Amino acid sequence: MGRITREIQNAPLPEMIKSLGIGIAEAQRALDRVSMDLAKELVETKVEMGGEEYSLLALGFTPTFYQFVDTFFECKMSVSMMESREFGASVTASAGFNVGFAAVSASVTASYSQKYQYSAEASSLVRTKLVTVPNPPVFEQRLQSMIQNELDSKRPQ
Repeated sequence: MGRITREIQNAPLPEMIKSLGIGIAEAQRALDRVSMDLAKELVETKVEMGGEEYSLLALGFTPTFYQFVDTFFECKMSVSMMESREFGASVTASAGFNVGFAAVSASVTASYSQKYQYSAEASSLVRTKLVTVPNPPVFEQRLQSMIQNELDSKRPQ
């Protein structure tokens, strides 16, 4: 059983958790980048209304921001090991006597068998929850200011 214990202790659990954390951080950065790119696209996309052009952002369209809120990592492992040894021996002897002479024979059979059986099963589960979050407050303030400036520039003086 010492070998099984060593194998369980050598499982790269800290490395797996570290990789999961880094993966989530990289995915979060990618999600944020998509939202920022969408904001730029909303500024650049213009729609004509009443003879005036407005950006989609100025019309109130906003990008959606997402955030990972719960992540669960579950790992299950089952290891079993069995060892068996078998020994066998048999001896056969025979003797025959005749006048002035004797014949003796012996037969020895030995057998040895050692069997190892090892079984390991593992499963893991990673579950994460992704939710929308409100736009960052500074983004909202800048957005409101931009909308107001764009609308003010369209008003007749």
